[in-house]
Amino acid sequence: MIDYQSLRFDYKRHPDQDAAAPVRRPVAVIGAGPVGLALAIDLAQRGIPVVLLDNDNALSTGSRAICFAKRTLEIFDRLGCGERMVGKGVSWNVGRVFFRNEEIYSFDLLPETGHARPAFVNLQQYYVEGFLAERAAGLPLIDLRWKNKVAGTVQHADHVALTVETPDGPYQLDAVYVAACDGSRSSMRALLGLESKGRQFKDRFLIADVKMKLDRPAERWFWFDPEFHRNQSVLLHMQPDNVWRIDFQLGWDADPEEEKKPEKIIPRVKALLGEDAQFDLEWASVYTFSCLRMDRFRHGRVFFAGDSAHGVSPFGARGANSGVQDAENLAWKLAAVLQRQAPDALLDSYGHEREYAADENILHSTRATDFITPKSEVSRLFRDAVLELAKRHAFARTLVNSGRLSVPATLHTSALNTPDADAFEGCMVPGAVAADAPLVRADGTAGWLLQEAGSGAFTAVVFGSGEVADRAARAAAAAGAAAGVPIETVRIPTDEAHALAARRYDARAGTLYLLRPDQHVCGRWRRADAGLVRAALDRALCNA
Repeated sequence: MIDYQSLRFDYKRHPDQDAAAPVRRPVAVIGAGPVGLALAIDLAQRGIPVVLLDNDNALSTGSRAICFAKRTLEIFDRLGCGERMVGKGVSWNVGRVFFRNEEIYSFDLLPETGHARPAFVNLQQYYVEGFLAERAAGLPLIDLRWKNKVAGTVQHADHVALTVETPDGPYQLDAVYVAACDGSRSSMRALLGLESKGRQFKDRFLIADVKMKLDRPAERWFWFDPEFHRNQSVLLHMQPDNVWRIDFQLGWDADPEEEKKPEKIIPRVKALLGEDAQFDLEWASVYTFSCLRMDRFRHGRVFFAGDSAHGVSPFGARGANSGVQDAENLAWKLAAVLQRQAPDALLDSYGHEREYAADENILHSTRATDFITPKSEVSRLFRDAVLELAKRHAFARTLVNSGRLSVPATLHTSALNTPDADAFEGCMVPGAVAADAPLVRADGTAGWLLQEAGSGAFTAVVFGSGEVADRAARAAAAAGAAAGVPIETVRIPTDEAHALAARRYDARAGTLYLLRPDQHVCGRWRRADAGLVRAALDRALCNA
């Protein structure tokens, strides 16, 4: 078995370093973390050559981001490694909330059946990076260069000039577009003289990765003010390999270096598990909450994604998940522009949409942090009263906030959406991520809607059979042909076997949903013709 934490990648001198003049590449991605790797894979699968530069030659250490949401797993499916992530990870749907020593309620994040993926998978970040890196290594359009640090950048009208430092000295590289996925301490952000703005919370948390055999289910357990850690909060998560993640609230006055010492961590863990508990410490870190973002995610030909663009407190699992969704949003738009299917204006929508999503994540994360770590006696009294009420009254449970867990943003305000002209019910509105549902393929085998619609192209989901559905499918094909943009088609009968899909999409025979390459709904109709679909396609590509 590969030890991904100790894995090191070889630095290799590249012919670009010996070129007489800087070589120009379509896209340079800076940072080989989950976001940069996902973006590079997505672009390569769309036929776009990518140079991926990382200043190190190793994967992350410690668990770091561990909770990967259903939407992120669906994206990983399309990138060719979702099954591997789910196979290694610990799947979970249930969370339990405790006040002092009493469980006050539990919740199920995926209370309904009919989804290919669980609500969340817990998987250490080094596994996620390792699986993505191995997938990237198998794609010939990805040129992954370890120990290549971007040390300078100059923007020109038609490209970005990068100065790259290596163990053999610096060299020059040009890229038509650059994606900065280089984390919260982004060197690209510093090189451009930009900053993230927001709020830092005056509290500290200890993360401890503890290896042990513990007879507890794969659930999220959160304690407010437990007897074993009074006046603070604690979070417990199961990970693969018998590793458990424990987060201890410490308070603002805690010394980060002292709290990382084993002699400080071990008593805290024993207070939770019992004095006789047997365990080994694998990794520990102390972090401070902050919620912040850059004013704009696009700066000329440079785009910021993931932690380089925005940061949130960890409760709610909104960091890595939103970063992977940034990458998915940016990839199809860069590909469309580079392949001359869309104008440069489409790239502006990346900033508009993902800034909107970041603001939503920051709002939820800020509210969670304020509830978990009250900073006044009045706030604490309110929180504790809510927790007491939540033991007996369902209405109070909606007020408890131990981290509203990550869901994809519905892009209500996107200019790429075509407003409804027909009446629909439900949540599959323009701007929403398409819902999954089981289906039966034409050959009789079982499948899943999102996996069938996972080609990375625009997709028409057509409901029904017979002439009315055939007309809708022909309309989508004609619209794509006229625009020079392929539209894939997924046919879903309106029979008993597909009743769940029809219900989730409020569909009947002839209903057509047009999905963007990132599976957001961009238009829907009860009766579609080629003109309507073509207009929606043009709008989604900023060709209108």
